Amino acid sequence: MIPLTRGELAADYHKAVTLNKRHHPQDYFSATYEQTPDWSIGPFRRDASLTFTPGRPWPDPTNIGWTASAIFNPSLIEHNGRLVVFYRATPSMESTASRIGMAVHDPVTGWTDSPDNPLIYPTQNNELYGCEDPKIYRADGRYFLFYNAVFPIDPDDASRFPSPNYQIEDVGCDINVAISDDLVSWTKLGPIVPHDVSRLWCKGAVIPRDPNGNAVRIGGEFLMYVSEGCNGIQHVGRSDDLIHWRFEEHSYLDLSQLEGTLYEVACAAAAFDDQEHIVLDLFYNASAEKRAAAQALYHQDSPYTQIALNKGGTLSWGGLLQHRGTWLFAQGWDAPNGTRELSFYRSAPCR
Repeated sequence: MIPLTRGELAADYHKAVTLNKRHHPQDYFSATYEQTPDWSIGPFRRDASLTFTPGRPWPDPTNIGWTASAIFNPSLIEHNGRLVVFYRATPSMESTASRIGMAVHDPVTGWTDSPDNPLIYPTQNNELYGCEDPKIYRADGRYFLFYNAVFPIDPDDASRFPSPNYQIEDVGCDINVAISDDLVSWTKLGPIVPHDVSRLWCKGAVIPRDPNGNAVRIGGEFLMYVSEGCNGIQHVGRSDDLIHWRFEEHSYLDLSQLEGTLYEVACAAAAFDDQEHIVLDLFYNASAEKRAAAQALYHQDSPYTQIALNKGGTLSWGGLLQHRGTWLFAQGWDAPNGTRELSFYRSAPCR
């Protein structure tokens, strides 16, 4: 693997500043669904009272002059009666050179950006191109933050771990994990998916999560749906502690009735009804509309057997949370160009 150095970090940062990718507005995916079966989660409307804008620029521990003009792909959890959001900050929308920060919402005083930001920034070789898209889970009294670590692919590694069915060129991606007892001090534990499984690219630690942000055991173990990378083959991971994982090929999602192809599973909601359902929220390529969202239904007793599929979803990469009687998530796609802002979206009252 190519070593992380200050010079390499600076080169990636200066390249990232020039990018300017834009998204469809969040409402394009989540404001209306084609149908609303009882099991689906949503649609959603914006809650302007929770809009978050960070204050002062973060310090740059890497000393390369890093700054951020966009924040997006956040993950929400509740801690001590307060909302806590982890979010990705980048030099420009969807660029590399990302860092991860945290902010806390007090019902009286509003949002406070953490003085310790950035909480997660490149320090390991596989993070040279950034730390992206946090997913936060609580389990057994601890917090587990999974994130995408992006790195330049060494030609020797490319030859050792070929990916003929999923072309990745010269940029790789690992799923990394960090742990904390207080949401402030984090210990990085590194990647969880071996390269002979990922073939140098896998994204999205999608673990079934209950309405309060707790990881849910399925069949006695924690379950992870891995949908992007891995040579184009769907994989499932299982773990007893959210740290040590074993992965195997397992087909769990079929989009043929939508005439679509999968981009990535965004999140998984579980333990939210009395029927032990799991709902996967996902991003796919549709034949009629190039980018779309959908939700798929499963039962905990058979978590790989798709029961139903419905057009419309949230693309909440960090998971869905229940808050004050509704489902809630955040996203930064609707921020004006060059503005750092997260918007929050609520469903109708939960059934």
